[in-house]
Amino acid sequence: MTLKVLVVCAGNICRSPSAEAAINEAALARGVDVHVDSAGTGWWNIGEQPNDQVIAAGNRAGLNIEGRARKVNILDFDRHDVILAMDRSNLRDLMAMTPSLEARAKMRLFRTYDTTSTEEEIPDPYGRPDDIYDDGRKRGREEEEGGGEERGEKGGKKKGKGEGRGGGHRFRVVTGQ
Repeated sequence: MTLKVLVVCAGNICRSPSAEAAINEAALARGVDVHVDSAGTGWWNIGEQPNDQVIAAGNRAGLNIEGRARKVNILDFDRHDVILAMDRSNLRDLMAMTPSLEARAKMRLFRTYDTTSTEEEIPDPYGRPDDIYDDGRKRGREEEEGGGEERGEKGGKKKGKGEGRGGGHRFRVVTGQ
């Protein structure tokens, strides 16, 4: 069964397309069946390509970042198994759009499952220096390198209560551990 993941930031031109590319790269390298999409909570960048700085940061890291910005829509809540927000503001915006409690249960902060960091959010790099884009891309890639497939109902194992910040389970998209 294919795990369907949606990564969300504000405008869908920096953090979420970078995370989408990192998850896809890691899943492909490990042979994990995952479909990743990205979207924004805002409308202002609809149709635009990813920010030039995020594309350049991806190129420096050998990561192909592409696509066109789109806004989260009501169908996304049914289409995806997991919805990952880059920061609390994005998560609040998603919660406000959510059509059901079932859909709310799919939402998490992107870094919720990163047990190697005390940071819970990936800051918005828009308009900041290039090194901030490199840091953001690195954070997304590190999470996916250590990340993998959310288990539980999907037939895998869950971590015990209190392990990580994920409320008793971890998102393991790429390693399947």
